Amino acid sequence: TTGAYLYELTCLSMCVFNDPIHGHMKLHPLLVRIINTPEFQRLRNIKQLGGAYFVYPGASHNRFEHSIGVGYLAGQLATSLKINQPELDISDQDVLCVQIAGLCHDLGHGPFSHLYDGLFISETEPKTKWKHEKASVDMFEYLVENNGLRRVMKEEYGLNTEGENENDLEFIKEMINRTENESVSNVTILAPQYKGRSKEKSFLYDIVSNKETGIDVDKFDYFARDCYHLGFQSNFDHKRFIMFARVCDVDGKKYICSRDKEAANLYDIFHTRHTIHRRACQHRVTKSVEIMIKDALLKANDEIKIEGSEGKLFSLSEAKGDMEAYVKLTDQVVEEISRSTSESLKDAREIIERIMTRKLYWCVGEAKLVSMAFTITMDYGMENTDPISKTYFYKKTKPDRAFKIPKAKVSMLLPEYFSETILRVYWKNPEDGGKEKKKESFNQWCKENNYEVLLYSI
Repeated sequence: TTGAYLYELTCLSMCVFNDPIHGHMKLHPLLVRIINTPEFQRLRNIKQLGGAYFVYPGASHNRFEHSIGVGYLAGQLATSLKINQPELDISDQDVLCVQIAGLCHDLGHGPFSHLYDGLFISETEPKTKWKHEKASVDMFEYLVENNGLRRVMKEEYGLNTEGENENDLEFIKEMINRTENESVSNVTILAPQYKGRSKEKSFLYDIVSNKETGIDVDKFDYFARDCYHLGFQSNFDHKRFIMFARVCDVDGKKYICSRDKEAANLYDIFHTRHTIHRRACQHRVTKSVEIMIKDALLKANDEIKIEGSEGKLFSLSEAKGDMEAYVKLTDQVVEEISRSTSESLKDAREIIERIMTRKLYWCVGEAKLVSMAFTITMDYGMENTDPISKTYFYKKTKPDRAFKIPKAKVSMLLPEYFSETILRVYWKNPEDGGKEKKKESFNQWCKENNYEVLLYSI
């Protein structure tokens, strides 16, 4: 048949990428077509761990290689389920769509990854609940149209790019930007039903971004990749998870489940995540650098203009709304500020110069509390909920029956709490003197308010 011929031809034209994490990765030619676009190549200039590179010299990796890794792992998991459970009726188009979603899930990140949406946009537009996933969908749409890939997807690779139901483009976009149930005044507002795939294939949505358990191929790649570049140890083996993954039906909904004997290993996922965040992403020097970069971007926000569609000019915070402008916004904006001679960028330039000469904002102290200062939340990815409590398992003897495993049955040594919130106070001008007085004041304040001081200075 034509479909079988196209599939065989596609397999013969697979491209191989050599990756330090996953070894030799075979990628579908359509994925390579997407990679070879300006919109995707932009990710080469966005650091995966933001300001952590200023603390860990090895953390030089970017969103580019992470995205390729996620696309590859998405295909590995989808293909494993397809082979092991033919009754699921997973098609080659399903696998390809899941791969594309994995590849493109981070297209919308701004300069220094989460610094842009987490620190910068939250300050320029405090009432806007903007997330990079929304921009990822916008950038994906722009990439497809700007590079003529809609026709390629349909005519060369058999994807359905038209209509409302079973539309492959809609399916990909839904996987990139998963909608969640929201709670307003203790009333749960259910997320709208997906259109890209039927209820029988709802489990496919959990491969790239699993909102129920947090166990997905996005984390599989960044745990392995981040630990590799940071020099950390990771005990979680994603290959083993993929090998044992199985889809089971629970009350009419299909879930990706794991073997019961893997329960303890799954806790390693979230322990690894917590370690990366505590030791790298939320490291006090990392946050000092990121706050300084954020301040520099705030100073430069209205001074640097980026040309977008129809010749319109956009500020750094506005660019996210126009993909023709946003594709030009990367970590290199810091270099642009540093090289500028404009008087209007003097303040921003001085902040960048301070970073480069290591004259950083000084961390006065750190304590366990919640207040209106700079707070850090470190958790296992599901706030204070035990993530494994939402995970389903199966037994070898009954592979089609899914069940949950209480934490106490896994180990008595597992944590009782799964998140903590701490407060840090940074002093922007420590060169003015008086560090000891600042530390004493912070220590005294904590003592009076019955809070435990965790840290006194850098």
